[in-house]
Amino acid sequence: MSSVETEGLTRVFGSLTAVDHLSFEVREGELFGLLGPNGAGKTTTVRMLACLISPSEGSAQVGGYDIRRDSMKVRQIVGILTENPSLYERLTAYENMDFFAEVYGLSDMQEKRNRIKELLDFFELWERRNDKVATFSKGMKQKLAIARALVHKPPILFLDEPTAGLDPESSKGIRDLMKRLSEREKHTILLCTHRLEDAEKLCSRVMIIKRGKSVVVGTPDELRDKITGQPILQITLMKLNQKIINAVRELKLVKEVNVDNSATRLMITVDDIKSATPEVVKSIVYAGGMVLSVNILRPSLEEAYLELVKEERS
Repeated sequence: MSSVETEGLTRVFGSLTAVDHLSFEVREGELFGLLGPNGAGKTTTVRMLACLISPSEGSAQVGGYDIRRDSMKVRQIVGILTENPSLYERLTAYENMDFFAEVYGLSDMQEKRNRIKELLDFFELWERRNDKVATFSKGMKQKLAIARALVHKPPILFLDEPTAGLDPESSKGIRDLMKRLSEREKHTILLCTHRLEDAEKLCSRVMIIKRGKSVVVGTPDELRDKITGQPILQITLMKLNQKIINAVRELKLVKEVNVDNSATRLMITVDDIKSATPEVVKSIVYAGGMVLSVNILRPSLEEAYLELVKEERS
């Protein structure tokens, strides 16, 4: 079942087409990454899906509601973190949460208090609840902004560059929180980012967009495979000799063997990594080799991303 589904979604600003006939789906409970360089159309896409702006063409459904006909219902079921979250810095963390809870219609006083405490506890901000937001670090402000987006218990979250401008420790904290929200609270999350580290560690699938158009959609492994053809099996041995090399080269599953004598290492290209790996290791052992390590080498998502975006330019 899809939580988000778009068909030909387009947004034009004057002579600029910011989003160009974008079609994709985000499955229920999925953490889906929308990747692309600055100016690719990520933020505009999220703003249309959250019913903050209207599309010029195309259609989209969010939680089963049409973004044109049912914009109020869409707003009730989504939480959104914009790239520059607007918090009231002269108010305390609790006062910010209380204000936005009222905006989202939480009228029962006890229910509202319980929800605010639950979220501030979850984001480890309860001890700072009475401190003004102006005194918070950027990482704490990001946590509070995400907590604010969750106050009305939306099943769908749109997070636009949640780790932008954060130091490595704060970035990891936000990534851990997104993982917990996805796994523990079962939120559907659309993550907009140009940080490949976030997408690689968190997302089950990603879509790369450039100039408002989709370049490719798939799992991180599928994107890697698009630029490599076959994975490389890297085997490090105690000692390396010609008998071992010949034994590996004779295997039908092996396409190519490269030898690094200085590191007593073999770099082996195969078609099917799962079926080939045990056969390769067995042949090495039968030839008298002592295996120290076996690794499967794939490019990082960042390498795949850069290659795919480069192909799109050509």
